[in-house]
Amino acid sequence: MALAMVAVVCAAFGSSLSSAGKFLATGLSLTALVGFQVFRLPLELVMHEAAVAGVMPPQMTFTGWNFDIVTGLTAGVLAPLVALGRAPRWLVLAWNVMGLGLVLVVMTIGFVSTPMIGAFGDRALNTWIAYFPFVWLPAVMVAAAIAGHVLVFRRLAAGASEALRR
Repeated sequence: MALAMVAVVCAAFGSSLSSAGKFLATGLSLTALVGFQVFRLPLELVMHEAAVAGVMPPQMTFTGWNFDIVTGLTAGVLAPLVALGRAPRWLVLAWNVMGLGLVLVVMTIGFVSTPMIGAFGDRALNTWIAYFPFVWLPAVMVAAAIAGHVLVFRRLAAGASEALRR
């Protein structure tokens, strides 16, 4: 599990820091890069339903210790502000730091919930992501969220005023 987490993080950073990542960071609008993170809202709602159904442990939802839903909700508010030119750079940067932090927190919760550690007890083990189709959550969704935040950082670093104009 630890190796899988390292692989996800490495893949996310590797792809977003590559030349393809530069192409995306500079070729897509900041609105699109921020708006991309809206995918986390329905994902978190589905995860909550999975916990209600007993498929996944409750600490990995917004009713537990996972507040990643905030990133999806706020992306839906921030992206239109960026599009209208009403989002200051500091706000986009603060939002991006928060979003990256929240996805890293939920990764940590997922890791300490594995049978190897079992921080939330034997009745709240994170074993569900070992099965298809749930394996796609860390392998694709978490990696996409991390990579998306790195792309926003790259876009903002490309030029403060230019980044907020497109």
